[in-house]
Amino acid sequence: MTVDFTKEMKRDYTIIAPDIFPTHMELISEVFRLYGYRLVIAKYEGKEVIDTGLKYLHNDVCYPAICMLGQQIYALTCGDFDPHRCALIQFQTGGGCRASNYICLLRKALEKMDMAYVPVISLNFGGYEKYSGFHITPGMVACAMRSLVYGDMLLLLKNQTLPYEQNAGDTRRTVEKWIARLTDDFRHRRGLTSAGMKKRLRAMAKDFHDIPREQKKLKKVGIVGEIYVKYSSFGNNGLERFLLSQGCEYMVPGVLGFFQYCFANIETDRKYYGGSRAMLLVGRTMERIADRWESALIDALKPYPDFAAPVAFDRVKELADTIIDRGVKMGEGWLLPGEAAELIEKGYSNVICAQPFGCLPNHIVGKGTIRRLRERYPNANVFPVDYDAGASRVNQENRIKLMLAIAEEEEAEHETVRA
Repeated sequence: MTVDFTKEMKRDYTIIAPDIFPTHMELISEVFRLYGYRLVIAKYEGKEVIDTGLKYLHNDVCYPAICMLGQQIYALTCGDFDPHRCALIQFQTGGGCRASNYICLLRKALEKMDMAYVPVISLNFGGYEKYSGFHITPGMVACAMRSLVYGDMLLLLKNQTLPYEQNAGDTRRTVEKWIARLTDDFRHRRGLTSAGMKKRLRAMAKDFHDIPREQKKLKKVGIVGEIYVKYSSFGNNGLERFLLSQGCEYMVPGVLGFFQYCFANIETDRKYYGGSRAMLLVGRTMERIADRWESALIDALKPYPDFAAPVAFDRVKELADTIIDRGVKMGEGWLLPGEAAELIEKGYSNVICAQPFGCLPNHIVGKGTIRRLRERYPNANVFPVDYDAGASRVNQENRIKLMLAIAEEEEAEHETVRA
């Protein structure tokens, strides 16, 4: 049974969201508050959260569901919130990924817990469910998309500064400073125009560039994969922290790219399956807007060539076309090999493909495209790493160490040849 999220609930209820993109979620939550919703991010981690997910779901469901739904269920049971004044929210794309069914899994879990009275909100753009007190407006979408651009800039600058900082903590403090500044800007409706966004992106680039950095050579690692385990430190067992401890600089493509991929798929759907011209125009319009905002980010980095900027999304599409057909769009689809190719061409030739064990779409576009990537880029070192509730962190880290050891051997061979 679907419980309505009413207008009265909008005033009084706390909406609990899983921590999907740690750098971005603080900014997204502020956008919700800007439009009258009290959104909090469930940042719980650890074995208790996984066990909670397994208790009310089952170990056959995909790992991101166990993590994300586990965080939300744990939030309701740990005593930090009153379940009678809370709602849960899940992002729902409506695609072929099992994530489209997380809503049903969450409601079923709440029934088992005798908490079926807790509303579960589907955040989607397809109109799958409607609520009397929760509405996504065009203005809210525009603000949320701009917050993704800011989050992507913070992610990119942090990842290229942290491994080299001379004074420990400088990068973290700069990230926290900008999250605080941007959330304050959002509360006062600043930084949400194109001019305001460009100004802030330039200031962010300068701030991170001014952080004193050591000149040293580190192994460069790119991270691609399923959207949750690619970004979430809870989902990938602190992958970024581990790479940092191994003397690596790592790069993760921005979240905006996933939305550009979704917009581009509207045209692919019409090409292969037909559809309305109106929907095609919507997709193209959204893609053009996202491309303009991406260009603002790229332009802000031009004065600082020591920072590697993302390429335009049209280039990612071109690279993907050399690996796999764009009709392959379940899960991360053609985006995954496209991003892997982008990272390799940028110098991040050691690529970790982080994927949930048993995620069929990711095994096809992740493991299934590695051979083609290696044919196209003979010096690429592409390693898939599986993440699951029953997987060992030690095995995952040993696999990454093997990848880095192979990279060192290959680099030593190239040095010998050059000598």
